[in-house]
Amino acid sequence: MIKTLLENFNPENSPLIWLVCAFVLAFVIAYQTFPTILYVAKEKHLMDEPDSRSMHSSKTPTLGGIGIFFSLVVVMTIVGAMLNTKALLLVMGGLTILFFLGLKDDLTVLSARKKFIGQLFAALLLIIFTDTRIIGFSKIFDIDILPYWVSIGFTLFVYILIINAYNLIDGVDGLAGCIALLISVFFTILFYNSGALSLATISVALIGALLAFLKSNFSSKNKIFMGDTGSMIVGFLLAFFTISFISQSQTNIDSEYFRASPALAFAMLFFPLIDTLRIFFIRIFILKKSPFEADKNHIHHRFIQAGFSHVQTTFTVVLINLFIVVIAFNMLHLNLNSQIGLLLVYGSVLYCLPFIIVRVFNKNKKRVKV
Repeated sequence: MIKTLLENFNPENSPLIWLVCAFVLAFVIAYQTFPTILYVAKEKHLMDEPDSRSMHSSKTPTLGGIGIFFSLVVVMTIVGAMLNTKALLLVMGGLTILFFLGLKDDLTVLSARKKFIGQLFAALLLIIFTDTRIIGFSKIFDIDILPYWVSIGFTLFVYILIINAYNLIDGVDGLAGCIALLISVFFTILFYNSGALSLATISVALIGALLAFLKSNFSSKNKIFMGDTGSMIVGFLLAFFTISFISQSQTNIDSEYFRASPALAFAMLFFPLIDTLRIFFIRIFILKKSPFEADKNHIHHRFIQAGFSHVQTTFTVVLINLFIVVIAFNMLHLNLNSQIGLLLVYGSVLYCLPFIIVRVFNKNKKRVKV
């Protein structure tokens, strides 16, 4: 009976039900896994020790990435059996490489060079064997199709940029998880509408895993951090979704995102990318130091310094990024250069707005006291 059911079942005939099942499975597996991870981490003293840069004051487990990884792998294994796609196996391979690299970094210390090599290898697996790459600049600065090897090199750069930009925003409770959740929701909708069921399944599974993680990440008693394990595999998936979306749009002239996909992808990833650009500028040109030297100049640090709590910081940033994406979807009628130019302007203004409001509020508060 089960054999007959499996032989006659086609996920593409019931995509919505299929995605709901993938979401529920990912959530349940992750939700049931995190308590075990917390118990083992506490028993074996696998905790993050607060230092001068830490935004927390107590020892906290940093192995949340294990639960996310386990949840995703189980879902993709089942999906692979049903959909039989090569891309899913390669994604699992890339995730596994980054999982073990991140786990070693969370438990001991891993050099930046080894992490970089691992990221390159994981990204190259997908780029070369699935030919999923950014084939051109969609007329940005009048540049269209790129030569094959230039396309591979640029796609590889985008992978490394997104993975590490995402890692840099993992600084306050819930921020990295909520940003990834928001981005994954948009990609799930885009992939579902385009009929890319395999991609939609991975993104909806990530949503389920992240929701289970956020419950523990926001907890005051049983808190757990994503760690390098989580930030690398989640960043890798966000990069994969971004490049897959751009690649699909650029190769389909009938797609409504044929020319707009780079701007939409930039809008979804605006916070991690603009924060990385900003922090590198400050370190290189203002502080005159290495761009890879850690400090407290990230946007989320500025929110905390301005008086925002962790939760307020997270939800303010997520809300702003949501506005940015909604605006981007309403600018599809413009040419791509105009979309990106305006995105930089209104995105920067929106992120400056909370600080302006706080400053004005504090000034008025002082006047009232006087």
